[in-house]
Amino acid sequence: MTRQDPPRRTREVRLQLLAGFDPQGQPVLEKLEAWGLEVEHCYELMLTPLFVRNLAAGDIFRVTPDSKGTFQVVRRSGNLSIRVFSRNALEGIERELTPEVEKLGGALDRASERALAYRLHVNVGFAAVEGLFDRIAEAHAGSAWYYGNVYDPADGTPLNWWHACLNQT
Repeated sequence: MTRQDPPRRTREVRLQLLAGFDPQGQPVLEKLEAWGLEVEHCYELMLTPLFVRNLAAGDIFRVTPDSKGTFQVVRRSGNLSIRVFSRNALEGIERELTPEVEKLGGALDRASERALAYRLHVNVGFAAVEGLFDRIAEAHAGSAWYYGNVYDPADGTPLNWWHACLNQT
């Protein structure tokens, strides 16, 4: 697949992707919506996940049959996955944060009582993203935010995928 010739969408599907492991070592899966693509076992993610790391809305990924939810990213959309968690209800944070994210061209993709998942294109800039999310987290005790697709889940090193996406929009 080349960036110039994206695969055609064929159908909407729900997949269960690996989000991690529970304390007993059992897999934890998150149900996500994706577009099935004309390339076998390849999908385009519709919305940024709350818990699955290394994916954001618009990313294309491949799932190996019988892989128990593991996947490989084929092509990045350029979207950052940004997750906000809180010990308290997030209603106030969501009301304050979502309009600010939308002003930057981003969107709230998922919301639960104590977690939010946003997408913002990397062209917004890391400084702008971090400034906004740090300011909101500091103003709301018990809350924290994390990138979902910037650091390698295995060792925490930067993935550096964004260099190929900067200024591509």
